[in-house]
Amino acid sequence: MIFRRDRFGDLVKRQLDLFNEDEAELLREAAAAELAYDQTDRDDAEEAYGDFQLVLEAVADRLGEVRAAYAATLDDDAADEYAQAFARAVRKRYPRLTSEP
Repeated sequence: MIFRRDRFGDLVKRQLDLFNEDEAELLREAAAAELAYDQTDRDDAEEAYGDFQLVLEAVADRLGEVRAAYAATLDDDAADEYAQAFARAVRKRYPRLTSEP
């Protein structure tokens, strides 16, 4: 029997590619918030960081919705394997997310 290390890798890659297209505006907002935080002065840093975190949470929430929708179609073992593959891919593609979806 041959075991594939990451049988969901291609699927997750395609899902994240679609996410980039569908959520392009949100991802641009995240990039702009990060840039604003990086360029802000010390007095405004806390507020800018909070704004950045709110956008990152929105990205993480939306990714969580994508993951949950597909995982719901799988049996428990496959859903766990898929969720792990999804989390690995998200960490790789979106390293600034502070929490996984």
